[in-house]
Amino acid sequence: MADQQLPYWVQCTKPECGKWRQLTKEIQLTMQMAKTYRCGMKLNNVLKAEGSDHCSLPEDLRVSEVSTQPWYAMLILPPLLKDSPAAPLLAAYYPDCVGMSPSCTNTNRLHGENKLEQSRETPSNPGINPYFQPFYQPNECGKALCVRPDVMELDELYEFPEYSRDPTMYLAMRNLILALWHINCKEVLTLQTCAHHIMVRGLVRIRCVQEMEKVLYFMTRKGLVNTAVLSVSPGQYLLPKEYHNKSVIVVGAGSAGLAAARQLHNFGLQVMILEARDRIGGRVWDDKSFKGVTVGKGAQIVNGCINNPIAIMCEQTGIKMRKLREKCDLIQEGGRLTDPNIDKRMDFHFNAILDVVAEWRKDKSQHQDAPLGDKIQEIYKTFVQESGIQFADVEEKVLQFHLSNLEYACGSNLHNVKSINYSGQEICVTANGKIYSAQKVLVTVPLALLQKNIIHFTPPLPEKKVKAINCLGAGIIEKIGLQFPYRFWNNKINGADFFGHIPPDSSKRGLFAVFYDMDPQGKHAVLMSVITGDAVTFIEDMDDKQVVKQCMVVLKEMFKEQDVPNPMKYFVTHWSKDPWAQMAYSFVKTGGSGEAYDILAEDIQGKIFFAGEVRN
Repeated sequence: MADQQLPYWVQCTKPECGKWRQLTKEIQLTMQMAKTYRCGMKLNNVLKAEGSDHCSLPEDLRVSEVSTQPWYAMLILPPLLKDSPAAPLLAAYYPDCVGMSPSCTNTNRLHGENKLEQSRETPSNPGINPYFQPFYQPNECGKALCVRPDVMELDELYEFPEYSRDPTMYLAMRNLILALWHINCKEVLTLQTCAHHIMVRGLVRIRCVQEMEKVLYFMTRKGLVNTAVLSVSPGQYLLPKEYHNKSVIVVGAGSAGLAAARQLHNFGLQVMILEARDRIGGRVWDDKSFKGVTVGKGAQIVNGCINNPIAIMCEQTGIKMRKLREKCDLIQEGGRLTDPNIDKRMDFHFNAILDVVAEWRKDKSQHQDAPLGDKIQEIYKTFVQESGIQFADVEEKVLQFHLSNLEYACGSNLHNVKSINYSGQEICVTANGKIYSAQKVLVTVPLALLQKNIIHFTPPLPEKKVKAINCLGAGIIEKIGLQFPYRFWNNKINGADFFGHIPPDSSKRGLFAVFYDMDPQGKHAVLMSVITGDAVTFIEDMDDKQVVKQCMVVLKEMFKEQDVPNPMKYFVTHWSKDPWAQMAYSFVKTGGSGEAYDILAEDIQGKIFFAGEVRN
């Protein structure tokens, strides 16, 4: 009844006024009306009483009571929003469970398993990037930066305990905020924008607008909205003034350090970045020496695009992410293409082995753990013995190819930043012979540097954190980029984005296992490949020409039926010897667990914070 009978309340948009006015019952409030309303405005062709200054009229006395706790405690039913922008994303939920009115015109809950399944797969709002999925669908789990629209999370309950008894009002506001941000992440999401979308009858609309500010600040601090590469002017900082007198030193100008520094600056904090290199970007480092093609010497491929911050940045900057097609022809020594059915069969066996390993590890203590490679070989041999299946030579080699991809995923088989002293009220960072001070320090250096104690902490890091640092491995992969005079691989590969190399034996499985075509348009002839696992040690002391020679031996063997030209230009990375990196990315070592990442992410005394590689 409240949804149909109570009048709407709207706020005057004049900066010097801002008073709330009650509309007549027959007037339907719209977003445009909320954006433009001023005291005395004509609505629904009804002429307001004439007067020189309608804003001078006093505000209804009931408005002042809305912000009080007794008033809120007297609410019989929580507010349910009409026409919420979140409605198309939450069609699989009952509206009143997620803070929306059942009478909402764009809230039509899907019925039947087929429609429910469809709603899980793709958002029903065509205006939202398909990589943006801020809400879990029913029975769904495991997504990053995703929330249950019908439940408050633990940190939300801690921040807003007043909603623990009935979270409906909070869920309505939070879901509205998330929907608006993902509809348009190119502009700062402001309180005014959110308020204009709050459609609910009665004085409770005033309370919703008042509470919305706190919820928006919380969601911003949490990093769920107003993130990435937004430009914020000094007068439009994202957080209130009480944050603006805080200072932070960010150690490391890699992607994590730069992103964190920008966000902290957008919050209104005073930020200083300390970087040991003569460039920014860290392990994100592009080579632009090849004509017409940019090749990443470090990070370039995004694994897991759903809700990935990179997807947000691409949307904000108008850059499209190109999805790699799944086709990957496997080429044997001598140039023979591998039967796709063999690849599918061995891929099935390989994943089955990984499933067995995962099941085996569930109830094992740290001391019972074993290296992943050893366990895979053990299970594989057991399977062959018990099943009696004999794999052909080519099948064995295809299995080695899949093992090399696993090593690629794990990356396995600083002298100027000297110290961080956090013993006092101010934190002192010594770098380049100078001492810098701030209230907080954010450490974003690679894990390998923390493991080698490149930075001296005073007092020492807690034993729990040191143990977590050493529970993880600092994985290494290297890259090679080659530009050729023409695309010699075209006829055999048939337009695939990448193709694989079947190794002659297990000792060479990490040498150039996959080649990526860096120009899908076919205008330029550039390939990029990787060196993983034990092969990294094999090429460690080689110069670039020797590594290229090894790569060309592989390519000429793969394309034996034709002349393979020598590259015109090339590069070879040496991340393992880079003093400021010494690694590619981390992995969980034998005896370790993913919990180590959570421990690494914990702050120390509210003074030292960690981000980047240590957050995986």
